[in-house]
Amino acid sequence: MQILKLLQEAVTPGGLRALDVQFARFLHESGDCQDPGLLLLAALTSFELGRGNVCLPLAAVPGLLEALPAPGAQRLRPWFSPHLEVPPDSAVLSAGERLTPLVLDLDRLYLQRYWRFECDVAAYLVRRSEPLTTAPGGLKASLRRLFPDVPGAPAQPDWQKVAAAVAVNRRFAVISGGPGTGKTTTVIKLLALYIEQQLAAGIRPRIHLAAPTGKAAARMAESICAARGQLPLDAAVAQLIPSEASTLHRLLGVRPGSRGFRHNADNPLHLDLLIVDEASMVDLPMMARLLAALPEAARLILIGDRDQLASVEAGSVLGDICSWSGTLRYGPAQATSLGECCDLDASLVLNPQARPIADSLAQLRTSYRFGADSGIGQLAKAVNDGDEAQFQSLWQGQYGDIVWHRLDGERYQALVDRCVEGYAGYLRALARQAPAAEVLDSFNRFQLLCALRNGPYGVAGLNERIEQGLAQAGLITLSGHWYAGRPVIVTRNDRALDLFNGDIGIVMPNAEGELRVWFDQGGALRALLPSRMPEHDTVYAMTVHKSQGSEFDQTLLLLPPEDAPVLTRELLYTGITRAKRGFDLYAPAYLLRRVIQRRTERASGLAGRLWGY
Repeated sequence: MQILKLLQEAVTPGGLRALDVQFARFLHESGDCQDPGLLLLAALTSFELGRGNVCLPLAAVPGLLEALPAPGAQRLRPWFSPHLEVPPDSAVLSAGERLTPLVLDLDRLYLQRYWRFECDVAAYLVRRSEPLTTAPGGLKASLRRLFPDVPGAPAQPDWQKVAAAVAVNRRFAVISGGPGTGKTTTVIKLLALYIEQQLAAGIRPRIHLAAPTGKAAARMAESICAARGQLPLDAAVAQLIPSEASTLHRLLGVRPGSRGFRHNADNPLHLDLLIVDEASMVDLPMMARLLAALPEAARLILIGDRDQLASVEAGSVLGDICSWSGTLRYGPAQATSLGECCDLDASLVLNPQARPIADSLAQLRTSYRFGADSGIGQLAKAVNDGDEAQFQSLWQGQYGDIVWHRLDGERYQALVDRCVEGYAGYLRALARQAPAAEVLDSFNRFQLLCALRNGPYGVAGLNERIEQGLAQAGLITLSGHWYAGRPVIVTRNDRALDLFNGDIGIVMPNAEGELRVWFDQGGALRALLPSRMPEHDTVYAMTVHKSQGSEFDQTLLLLPPEDAPVLTRELLYTGITRAKRGFDLYAPAYLLRRVIQRRTERASGLAGRLWGY
């Protein structure tokens, strides 16, 4: 058919993929679809999925065709009709009542599998958003003990206390907050409250902690252990707070050679409470599989920052769940309950028209890490608010923790030199034969982040330049592909090896002097033969997407001199908030104005299913 030929001509870098055209060709050659307009939409639906969009809104098709880079893409436009109807006996398209490759839901076109993922997630969240039938006894007194009033503090709601109260009386809850808002403190106190209630009922609860990546899981375990040691907890309670966290893949149980997991609806997880950190990184398929594997009586708490980048794969689940407008408020019953148990004016959190999902959500609003004297905190807020004027004013020198380097050729080399200096610490620790854990910890104190993967301003080009600089400084010895000190990041899941996309290791000799790749997996060290490593890259520089779930004492963020669609407000915000003590931005001035105003938008129906729009 002519449409297949035109689709093939639109395959180009940044345009349609061969996979998208092959999907349309498969529908045609199977004999089930002879409609050229539907074949076009099938290819575009696949294309959008590759860009992270769960579905294809029909209203977006003209703009999508206009933006395709291939010159021949414009010849596709006459084949599109905005009026798509579901034939009663179609083997290709349905409204979901039949098993077909494509599903039309309102004005959104889905691949069948992703439509089912979205429907299942929405149904689960709505069902689990109902309050528990029995209110926790003594909740007010317990909250007062765990969240005591601070003498002399301003009279305002304790949003950590509110978050704990929301989560403890729901089978499903979300706690969203930016960096330094006390997510870990809230979780540890919430865990103490939950465990006390379960022990009082004669139940020894099974609690698991998880995160999307190995790095995020390790940081979660470290934070929980540190916070646990700072609170006056009863020994029986402290004993039941987990000290380790796993990746979601490890939690669900990988099955080599299969997309499925060992734990699913037919073989649920053995737990009573699951807490998932860095939930913004969880894509729609993973969330659907996770929810399916939870026992009916289990509780789930998602922790994350709704303003961060969405997951690399399709969907923006946390963003869709937390897509309230303005300030989060609750329905009458929840507002009254929170007012009573949290000692606050219920009218401050009341919205008589609130959707049921709102009653399971909590927002932490006070940053304890970044105060008024923190440039990092002020910068993140300005970006998040889209306040370009405030963003520009913050670089005038009043804050010592942020520096803006207006990018040019000279500053590019200065950036490379700065990275050589920044990575010298962990390499010197390696040279004096420090323990592997110390070397890994030292490496994590400094990181260069990039927006792009390729080119001189991307990860690939900068990894090569920094590696050369370190060798010239005598900090590493380049002896082939593998050398002592090389940091690597796993780029593809390898379930057989229990290594997953985003896991970071460093090449170091073992006690016998043999090179191994060392990983910290949730607090446990593991050494792997280099020859057994799955797909990986050097990681002196990493993309902002890969940095999610991590924090570094000193963070450098490089934006390229030329604009690109990937440069969004969420990317800039995520890069800034990876920094704990110092942040350096390398970027041209004109580009920042565009980035701050460009929002990430992913096509999905999940927010509409939860929030009624």
